Amino acid sequence: MTAFRPPGWPDSVRPPGAEGWEEGAVAFLFDCCPADFRAYPVLRRHPLVLARFAAHFVEGQVRSSTEGLAQIRSDLQGQVPAPVVEQAAQAWLEQAARLVRTKRAVGLLDDALHGQVPHARL
Repeated sequence: MTAFRPPGWPDSVRPPGAEGWEEGAVAFLFDCCPADFRAYPVLRRHPLVLARFAAHFVEGQVRSSTEGLAQIRSDLQGQVPAPVVEQAAQAWLEQAARLVRTKRAVGLLDDALHGQVPHARL
């Protein structure tokens, strides 16, 4: 039986249960966090703790991108040309979409680290 990767599972991480998948999960989770998080031994030694830190950090980024998008037009109106404002709004939209995908991936890894093995639905 081949291991199952649920939709949203990070490409760089082996499927849950495959040999070495937890090491890949830890690397992915650290990549979702500020670099200085790597300095904390508790995060290096305890993937479940790291997953919670990553989830909170990414959630904060999601909120920030939502607020940034909501304010970008009024913040920049009259400061830069209208096409630049629209380009900035598009950048926020793309960033927000990426962060939503990252948030899902972190949640899936957190679930798997807690022993919740995803199964394909028929």
